[in-house]
Amino acid sequence: MPAISRDEVAHLARLSRLALTEEELDRYAGQLDSILSHVRVISEVAADVPATASPNPTTNVTRPDEVTECLTPEQALSGAPAVEDQRFVVPQILGEGE
Repeated sequence: MPAISRDEVAHLARLSRLALTEEELDRYAGQLDSILSHVRVISEVAADVPATASPNPTTNVTRPDEVTECLTPEQALSGAPAVEDQRFVVPQILGEGE
């Protein structure tokens, strides 16, 4: 017995507001029946397999934070093309009122 009939495909097409020809109804009924049959087989085989997002377990590889010396303001600004009051000077991109 097919998992989905031609009449059910026609009903779904009407609900979806799809204008299908008689030939398309026959073709899609066969295709959808095949898809549903495959899903049924897969569901039976995988009944005892727990659901998972990935077959390979993943863990986040991190390292502990270590406090190290930071750059001094002079070192940080040493390569800047323009500096003013210990800050990087960049071109203005917004108008005065913004």
